[in-house]
Amino acid sequence: MQFLITAHDHKDGLQKRLASRDKHVAMGDAMKAAGNYIMGVALIDDEGQMCGSVMVLDYPSRKELDEWLKVEPYIVDDVWERWTVQECKVGPSFL
Repeated sequence: MQFLITAHDHKDGLQKRLASRDKHVAMGDAMKAAGNYIMGVALIDDEGQMCGSVMVLDYPSRKELDEWLKVEPYIVDDVWERWTVQECKVGPSFL
């Protein structure tokens, strides 16, 4: 199953994001190697600063995705203020 994660940082989240970024990227690299990470981007605000994330992930079920959410550094370190999870389907041209 593929999932779209859309997350928005706390208003003062940039410093937290920068402090957690290495852990977040390392986890993404491991997820990519395991086949769970399809794509990710940082959202950018009007001042050109990172302010959120969009990720497309592939997990066997929502349960496995929820296990990842429990350890995602941007959640654990309180970078993201809010996030949504939506099931999606990535087209074959992008896989």
